[in-house]
Amino acid sequence: MNTKSIRFAAVMAAVIGAFAFQASAATVTTTGTGVGKDGDIKVQVTFDANKIQSIKVLSQNENPVLAEKVFTDLKDNVVKTNSTDLDAISGATFSSKGFLAAVKDAAKKAGVTLTKDGQKSLKKAASMIPAKSTYDVVVVGAGNAGCTAACSCVENGSEVVVIEAQNAIHGQGGGIGLCNTKYVQSLVMLEKMPTVGGNSLISGAEMNAARNWVQPKLGILDDSAERHAQDTYIGGDKKGDLEVIRTMTGNALSAAKWARDYIGVRFEPDNLFMFGGHTRKRALIPYGQTGTEFITKLYAKANELKIPVITNMKAVELIKDASGRVVGVKATMNGQNYEFDAKGGVVLATGGFGHNAAMVKKYDPSLDERFKSTDSPSATGEALYMAERAGAELVNMQYIQTYPICDPVSGSIELIADARFDGAILINQKGQRFVEELGRRDVISHAILAQPGSYCWVLWNDKIGNISKTVEAHPDEYSVFTKTGTMKTCGDLKCIAEFTKIPYSNLKATIDRVDSMTGPGNDKDFHNRGGLVDMSQGKYYVVKAVPSIHHTMGGIRINPKSQALDKNGKVIPGLYAAGEVTGVTHGTNRLGGNAYADILVFGRIAGESAHYEK
Repeated sequence: MNTKSIRFAAVMAAVIGAFAFQASAATVTTTGTGVGKDGDIKVQVTFDANKIQSIKVLSQNENPVLAEKVFTDLKDNVVKTNSTDLDAISGATFSSKGFLAAVKDAAKKAGVTLTKDGQKSLKKAASMIPAKSTYDVVVVGAGNAGCTAACSCVENGSEVVVIEAQNAIHGQGGGIGLCNTKYVQSLVMLEKMPTVGGNSLISGAEMNAARNWVQPKLGILDDSAERHAQDTYIGGDKKGDLEVIRTMTGNALSAAKWARDYIGVRFEPDNLFMFGGHTRKRALIPYGQTGTEFITKLYAKANELKIPVITNMKAVELIKDASGRVVGVKATMNGQNYEFDAKGGVVLATGGFGHNAAMVKKYDPSLDERFKSTDSPSATGEALYMAERAGAELVNMQYIQTYPICDPVSGSIELIADARFDGAILINQKGQRFVEELGRRDVISHAILAQPGSYCWVLWNDKIGNISKTVEAHPDEYSVFTKTGTMKTCGDLKCIAEFTKIPYSNLKATIDRVDSMTGPGNDKDFHNRGGLVDMSQGKYYVVKAVPSIHHTMGGIRINPKSQALDKNGKVIPGLYAAGEVTGVTHGTNRLGGNAYADILVFGRIAGESAHYEK
């Protein structure tokens, strides 16, 4: 890292991370506001003699069960430790982040300076950021995309990386990326949210890669990048760009190995998921079965490399020169304006717009108030319009995916219900199966909405559970869903029938029918490609589920080099895009497990392309 980057990293260390409080001579009480999963969280904090004396939650709209520990355990720990440098409560990530942000906001208003480990106050750190600065590549966002890209830029400058690995941007829900140290002198990452992670914190993070190292263990020897490409193309109703799709599938394995071997992401060694629309099991599963495994490893590497990250910095406009080349980004922070010039280009990987209800309804009026969103509050889509103003074409914006199996209370993905990939069945209020459990997400979602009450039940037994291990992997979900009455564990089917209010005779008939068709290829009713499993005995689990808005397939048109294109198909010099902010990979419907392949592959390509333009 050059001298300028090192100095800037020191400044940025003052902007991000955790805080403790400097001495304060008088008692003062202030209010603060942070953004939770379901709106603003407002708190009242009293400070006295360098200590947080008390915190009172004035208003919030969070799920009462999901956020219970946030407003009890987390609040108590903030007071006890006198610090907001605490981990989020599992299962309530954004409620936790919003609460901590509210406390920080109150401290700022009180004039209490946060200085843990020698870090400067937020206000002072912000004042140290130059109003105008120049870098080789500007990185917007600090999710998996930004962290991956930045780590690659600093650390992977060898010939091997230049030739093969070409450093990466990975992003889900927010991130911009870049480059290779052999060509890039400096970089900066801009993140509009108070914390890093974006959708990565709440995703399952499975990653499709044909011919991966787990497939031979499961006897899968006939997969290929082309088969993966055709599954993706057909799964999106042939509306995706096949050349771009083939670029993704052809490079997915090398990207997965990069994440495993360089970043240190751990994948389950002997299990894969087979999402709907795929003809082979090929989705690698990270430890913990969430995106936390990715983002924690990536952010740890970024910190190790002293990579500067500016949080709370919102990009508002792309800068173009007289020739039409994108040469930088205008941004704002705390009411101040900043300009970051980019010699190599700007790479957008800022995610989609699934948390912007008005924008969702604009492009698909059928997605009305019935639907909650699985997405991070950061998924609001401003970067799309920013790119459009710079001349980029937005395509396929009307294709908005719902995830079919979500919590009716919070709208979040029911990761515990991923047991359906190993044999769990979907039944309606009559106790009947009504759709293939491994069908496309859009097909399942529409089928659920057509059922009585527009919901379904996901049912499995411990025979299936011993394979999927979703209950063990997601204990907080299990606890919360059980408390809210969304989920029930039973010793027999009569208990399940009583809980769900499904006629027992109907439920028993369905299970008997399932038991008569167990094994791959034997499902005569709905062709469950994973194969049905004997459910005649054992402990049973059932969870109620509804569809939620999940992934926006539309976005910036790109070519296989991740270059942004205008309405005439011409390259916009200096502008690149990767991940959910793009609009040509998935067509009408993204297949499960393709998001991480998409963002890793095209992040790496965008970074290489940007540094070569310099």
